[in-house]
Amino acid sequence: MNLPLNATAASPTSTAPDAKTTIHHPWWRGAVIYQIYPRSFLDTNGDGIGDLRGCIEGLEYIASLGVDGIWISPFFTSPMNDFGYDVADYCNVDPIFGTLADFDELVNKAHQLNLKVIIDQIYSHTSDAHEWFNESRQDATNPKADWYVWADPKPDGSPPNNWQSVFGGPAWTWEARRGQYYLHNFLHSQPDLNVRNKEVQDALLQVAKFWLDRGVDGFRLDAINFAMHDPQLRDNPPAPTEGRIISRPFDLQQHIYNQSHPDILPFLERVRAVVNAYEGRFTVAEVGGPDPIAEMKAFTQSGERLDSAYSFDFLYADTLTPHKLKTALNTWGEDEGEGWPSWAFSNHDAPRAISRWHDGSDPEHFAKMASALLLSIRGNPILYQGEELGMPQTPIPFEKLQDPEAIANWPQTLGRDGARTPLPWDAEQVFAGFSKSEPWLPIGDDQSALAINRQESQPKSTLNFVRTMLQLRRQNPALRYGDLQILPSPYPLFAFVRTEGDEAVLCVFNLGNTVVAWTPEGLPDGMRLSRLLLENQPGHDKMDCVYPFGAYIAALSPA
Repeated sequence: MNLPLNATAASPTSTAPDAKTTIHHPWWRGAVIYQIYPRSFLDTNGDGIGDLRGCIEGLEYIASLGVDGIWISPFFTSPMNDFGYDVADYCNVDPIFGTLADFDELVNKAHQLNLKVIIDQIYSHTSDAHEWFNESRQDATNPKADWYVWADPKPDGSPPNNWQSVFGGPAWTWEARRGQYYLHNFLHSQPDLNVRNKEVQDALLQVAKFWLDRGVDGFRLDAINFAMHDPQLRDNPPAPTEGRIISRPFDLQQHIYNQSHPDILPFLERVRAVVNAYEGRFTVAEVGGPDPIAEMKAFTQSGERLDSAYSFDFLYADTLTPHKLKTALNTWGEDEGEGWPSWAFSNHDAPRAISRWHDGSDPEHFAKMASALLLSIRGNPILYQGEELGMPQTPIPFEKLQDPEAIANWPQTLGRDGARTPLPWDAEQVFAGFSKSEPWLPIGDDQSALAINRQESQPKSTLNFVRTMLQLRRQNPALRYGDLQILPSPYPLFAFVRTEGDEAVLCVFNLGNTVVAWTPEGLPDGMRLSRLLLENQPGHDKMDCVYPFGAYIAALSPA
């Protein structure tokens, strides 16, 4: 690219716009959220399972990364059939994780470290051990009879319709006490709430207030598009199967009637009204499905509902391509009333991105490139624990599986356990410093080699590269808030410009394992390349070509 360089980006350089062009944004806009999966973060009591005290002890490490907040996956009272996403008590902490006092201490310490705290809210279903369900299942006349989704069998005794559970098998289970079936979109031990019922909505909003009163800064709404369904319980039509991998009956249907009903929107407006009573809070929705964009935009429209939403655009993608990126990013623009996107490449529900997308060559530079890409695109990046280390997926043998989905659908699905293995803290300690006892999931040998203590001492490690990238993002408003313009580039390059006020930054990524020559085209009028801010391939900084798995971020200035 023949960029005239006067430095090689040893440290980020701020190029903030003139004060008169500065726009004040809410804290969450462009914020980077670090996801903690508490079972696998840090164990402090020696039972092999991470806990809230482990989260407390790890907060200084997280703050040192330069992120803006944390999202803590469920820690609520639960039988743990789905590891906390089957809630038995929304307003308490499961003893394996600690106590409410531990949670309060966690929030206080996070705030002292300038970290916001986001927690899950699971409004579509509960555990069958929840007291609400225990009452509802008794008969059709009790006060909570209509708090869950109940339906009569067909005349032949079969379930009310053909809906299938995400985890495999029919989405209906017979309850003899009522002589009816109940709906469960996930495990049979996760009955669906009847969220159309105003009493149910009121109860869920009281849950939200309970946690807001304890100081949380916002919510991730889990599986919220499953909260309501077609009240006529019509059958889903079959889905085309050509060219698709089918791993469970759920994949054989078009999910027209069992989820994503428009009646969800007024409920989200009620959620927003509650959250608005607490200053500076943030809400983000998880929206799954084959075509989620319209739903995500409806969920975040005009600030009347939620602040942000993310889908599975990248979480289940087998490959990372320029076309995939362009398609996803172009769906979010600057239209009036349009919401703000969030993005995740990895999380607790999907195989780690580095194992899905990487060809096996040069994993360190690939991990750096992928992290820089996630932290450069417009929206809120959600960084999953271990992603900053370049952690790959750990193969889990069948006899050590914990994930009910993987067990039910073995070997057709990779399952979620391989992405949930413990965070390696210290390569020289037993169980990589995660626990003094055997962890609930095994730690891969390749993950121990990536331990935090080793990477801390290596200036060019993936961990320290991510820290530098996060610092650069915080110092450059264009990377945090700016518009995004995709530039023409040859495959497998992906290039774009972020602009905010008077600032403009060029971002270039090589998604492939070959050198690609490139001269930038389509830069904003009157702008030229000025200096390199960050790159992941030291010694290859002339930028007349982009090296395999290369990431380059450069400032633009008036010509």
